[in-house]
Amino acid sequence: MSPRWEPDPNLRRGRSVVFNLHVHLVFVTKYRRGVLTDTMLTRCEEVMRDVCTKLDATLREFNGEDDHAHLLVHYPPKLSISTLVNRLKGVSAHYLRKEFEPHVRQYLWGNHLWSPSYFAASCAGAPLEIIREYIENQKRPE
Repeated sequence: MSPRWEPDPNLRRGRSVVFNLHVHLVFVTKYRRGVLTDTMLTRCEEVMRDVCTKLDATLREFNGEDDHAHLLVHYPPKLSISTLVNRLKGVSAHYLRKEFEPHVRQYLWGNHLWSPSYFAASCAGAPLEIIREYIENQKRPE
C-alpha cells in the first residue's frame, strides 16, 4: 500500500478485491413472541459469531430485546445477504431451540424460532457509528 494512505482497519482484502461492506440485520421471533432472554441472546451471539467466521464475515455488533435481535455484520462481496441470513437464522434457531427447549416451548410450537422475514440495510461511513450505538442501546431482557 502506498505510504501516502493511512491504513483503514475496515478495509478487507481478497485476492482481487478491496472491500468494506456492512449490513444491519434485524431478526424477529416468530409471532413476535417475547421468548428471548439475556442468556439466550448471549448464546445466540456466540453461535452467530461462529457462523460469521465460517462464512468469512465478522459479527461487529450484536444485541437484542425479548422479541428481536440486531446484528451488524462486515461481510465479503462473494457472500450474498440471503445466504448469510439463512445460515444465521437456521443455525441459531437449531441451537437455541435445542438448548433452551423447555423455555422456548412455552412461547412457540413447531420447529420455528425466527419469523421468515427479516430487515437488512446496507451501511457504511458515519452512519455506521450511529447504527452501532443504536444496537448497543437495545433494552436487553434481564
